[in-house]
Amino acid sequence: MESVSTLGNAPYAAALGIFLVGYFILYPVVVYFRDVKGLRRFPNMSPLSGISDIPFMLLAQKGARSTHMAKLHQTQPVLRTGTNSLSFGSVKAIKDIYGHGTPCIKDESYIITAGSHFHLADVVDKPDHAKKRKVLSSAYALKNLERWEYKVADKVSRMIAQFDKRCTAPLPKGVKYPNAEDLTVDFRTWTNFFSLDAILDIGLSERLGLIDQGHDRVVAQNKDGSLFETNLRECLYPTARKQAHLLWSYDNYKLLDKVSNIIPYYRKMTESGKGWEAIVLRRANIRLERYRAGEKLDDFFHALMEDKNGHPHNLEWGEIVAEINIMMNAGSVTTAIALANVMYQLLLNPEILATLQKEIDSVLEPEEIVAPYEKIKHLPYLRACLDESLRLFPPTPQGLARETPAEGVNIMGQYVPGKTTVSVSSLVAHRDESVYPNAEKYIPERFIGDKGKELQSYFLSFSAGARGCIGRNISYLEQTVCLASVVRRYHFALPQGFELKREETMNHILGEMPVKVWRRDIGVEN
Repeated sequence: MESVSTLGNAPYAAALGIFLVGYFILYPVVVYFRDVKGLRRFPNMSPLSGISDIPFMLLAQKGARSTHMAKLHQTQPVLRTGTNSLSFGSVKAIKDIYGHGTPCIKDESYIITAGSHFHLADVVDKPDHAKKRKVLSSAYALKNLERWEYKVADKVSRMIAQFDKRCTAPLPKGVKYPNAEDLTVDFRTWTNFFSLDAILDIGLSERLGLIDQGHDRVVAQNKDGSLFETNLRECLYPTARKQAHLLWSYDNYKLLDKVSNIIPYYRKMTESGKGWEAIVLRRANIRLERYRAGEKLDDFFHALMEDKNGHPHNLEWGEIVAEINIMMNAGSVTTAIALANVMYQLLLNPEILATLQKEIDSVLEPEEIVAPYEKIKHLPYLRACLDESLRLFPPTPQGLARETPAEGVNIMGQYVPGKTTVSVSSLVAHRDESVYPNAEKYIPERFIGDKGKELQSYFLSFSAGARGCIGRNISYLEQTVCLASVVRRYHFALPQGFELKREETMNHILGEMPVKVWRRDIGVEN
């Protein structure tokens, strides 16, 4: 009976096999050679890139996709990375794809990875985006920086108190590298604590307290109201990693996302993503309770609830939670990455660090522990050190996908058909030697003076145009005050042979950064 059953199933198995081969192999080949959109004229990223998006996805598994693309773009200004996607490798494409007035819109990837409600970063429709940005612009306005500086200063002061406890004796004269027992600070971890504490205070007037407690254990809330504890950073990054691995077929992503949960590696990422949503929901509900209790707090949440005249915006609760989600995520992750990156570059280049310390020392009084923003915000070398680090290793290296209009558009002087995904990786653009000579080197001086101002047109770390990062000014405030304060107060040293690990998802996920820290004798050094 078993043999008869097997024989009976054979035609169905054969039919399924034929269907799968036809759908996943033969059909894509036919589409490629038909070339209805004329994309075959663009060089392929790999031999199979025009037939399938899988090669581009596999690059993500290695965690350095944009670095690989930067090497390919040295010889090819435009590359076909998938069946319907093009990558541009020159700064000349920035204005065409992302600039003000571009007809390109965010592509479908933002829709299929969005939650139940769109937030400012993933909303695709231009009128909806304009409406959201108008609501949020008052919260992120430059004038608010002066009002919120004390919140950032408070977090820097608390971080300094923790670093003071972990200070060790100075390195002996002539010794460059510390002993293992003196590596008392993981600078990468503390930048996470700092940026999360800062954005929660700025956004929700909440003292999350990660810096004070020295760990990231927080309370989260399920949709049924039940509470539990979890580690915040373990929940923060896995969703982006999973999307980077699986987001190669827009048509099949939802199915891939579900099927992948069969594999424990991906199932754990899904569970972590749910943990992050629960953390966000807990923060949102706490702030809502305070709002309903009549507390008038000057923060991001208040701007979501009502305008400056007290008129309610009447946003759906799901939309408010979505905006809090992106504020906590993008508002902390990129700043933390930027701070770790710039410190790493400064420690690799001690002469640059010494120049920066001299500039900061020149404007601060001996008793000033936290650098006042008013005194340092226009320091040219400080800003140049930050921008050059953001250029060399942008926190968000992935090319942000845009879709061309139905009628097509010219990009870098070449016609690109409608409904095609196009992008410029910030990491790739920042290695364009025609604009950034010696692009692989950390040279803050390139951002000084008039030449530095000219480079801003080709600076993509915060994206560009109408969809540029709305939190840019807040990030600069946090980076500037934090970096100036710690490099003035301390010396740092990396272990011998240390290399900072980077894994590219949408953002760069950084590895640990152990450092030795000890107090500077500012009076003697001056």
